[in-house]
Amino acid sequence: MQTINQVLKTNDYSIFEHLKGNRNINPPHLARLKKSISEDYLEVPIIINEKNEIIDGQHRFESAKSLKKPIYFIKIKGLGLDEVHRLNTNSKNWTAEEYMNGYCELGYKDYLIYKQFKSKYAFGHNETITILKGGLKISGSNFEDFRNGNFKIYDYQLAVKIAEKLQMISDYYDGYKRRAFIYAMLKLFRNDQYNHLEFLKKLSFQSNKLQDTTNVKLYLQMIEQIYNYKRAKDDKVRFY
Repeated sequence: MQTINQVLKTNDYSIFEHLKGNRNINPPHLARLKKSISEDYLEVPIIINEKNEIIDGQHRFESAKSLKKPIYFIKIKGLGLDEVHRLNTNSKNWTAEEYMNGYCELGYKDYLIYKQFKSKYAFGHNETITILKGGLKISGSNFEDFRNGNFKIYDYQLAVKIAEKLQMISDYYDGYKRRAFIYAMLKLFRNDQYNHLEFLKKLSFQSNKLQDTTNVKLYLQMIEQIYNYKRAKDDKVRFY
């Protein structure tokens, strides 16, 4: 039998470092873990790299440290943020917020701009990603790129225009941040027959016709009905 990675033990908490880009400590998770450790401390080692950065087990580390318990650890050279992501795939999945904060901490420019944009307009993560991608591609691959650190803003000024147009609807429809509604509007913004000011004018006295739904097509149908109000038969438009 060959010993490959030896489990070490220390009470010197100062030797360990936070891995830049790793997600922040989750207080509820930390509280549950501290309670568990205080009742029965299992000597499960954390994993660190050659720089003493914690790759796996930062909540176990913080819990043991706060309870003045010894730290058991394994040191493996060459590990980094990619390994953190892979390890967490099999445990508590990272949220979009955690990916955003992680890449912001690493200084990724597009993620820093993304964070400011999301803070200003307060759309959901999937919606914000899609808007900053220009609304050109509505698919799960957008979030996959975001998760993997490959997120790139298509056209920031276009994204601002889209966000401002959506906010203009808020006076008449509280559900303007709903995912299906945003995706419906993104289709309309690319339609040459659609005029945003005309829609707002007609929505101002027909807002009751816009009802919440999770279906993009139904939103397009409702919007079309509102938009075609008092239009001549030959001048009516189709949006779906």
